[in-house]
Amino acid sequence: MPRIGAHMSVAGGLPLAIARARVHRCEAMQIFTKNANQWRARPLGPEDIASFRRAAEETGIHPIVSHASYLINIATTNPVLRSQSLAALLEEVDRAEALGLLGVVLHPGARMAASEEDAVALVARALTEVLRARPKGKTMILLEHTAGQGTAMGATFEQIAAILDGVRSRKRLGVCLDTCHLLASGYDICSEEGYRRTFDRFDALIGFERLNVFHLNDSKKPCQSRVDRHEHIGKGFIGVDAFRRLMNDKRFWGLPMCLETPKGPDLKEDRENLTLLRSLIKA
Repeated sequence: MPRIGAHMSVAGGLPLAIARARVHRCEAMQIFTKNANQWRARPLGPEDIASFRRAAEETGIHPIVSHASYLINIATTNPVLRSQSLAALLEEVDRAEALGLLGVVLHPGARMAASEEDAVALVARALTEVLRARPKGKTMILLEHTAGQGTAMGATFEQIAAILDGVRSRKRLGVCLDTCHLLASGYDICSEEGYRRTFDRFDALIGFERLNVFHLNDSKKPCQSRVDRHEHIGKGFIGVDAFRRLMNDKRFWGLPMCLETPKGPDLKEDRENLTLLRSLIKA
């Protein structure tokens, strides 16, 4: 079956994210291990790590992934920003490794004035450096397919495939697909035929063996809008039928599928979205 969950807040401490996920009967989960809008982070203490690992084991919530800081840009030609980004990504990987997470979801970055070819090479080189720096690690880096806004890299399967091809050792590299980003970047996953073509194309260029996680989000904007605006499940341009196909696509059963939909203070929106997704799964 799909392992459905959501991005959960770590406010108050990492173990509380597990507690929130448990209340919503999550099978999988995504978190930030640090503030996503800051470079610096408080080191993880031994008790933080032990408590989180213990809570994850006791609840059986897995896989768990983290999302890297939004500040990281490994496609940049700016030497200062690139150096900061490499250091920050390495820290993200170390924190995920300490917590026993499957991987770190990473936006490939924005190329700015660089050519697409140069940006692909820069991203691949950065990934190579980070993975070489931690040769004995288990944590994966999961490249997130993007919506195509501005000069963001990773909006096509061809770009993702080219980045992966540029890294010699790809054992710890994978891909995260976001349903909102797929539609926004021009992949019609709404119709039955469009859904089939999209995933056939992904398998041909990248391969399902590289697919490790889904972000489940409806889209406030239509296909090929190149605008990343998440909507609640069934209330956007993707619609319920596409999520029904995804929930019952046995090729993806066992993969973590995490909501990133808008939240209120009591998380009732997560509860409603998760309930709807579960109702779509055929017994």
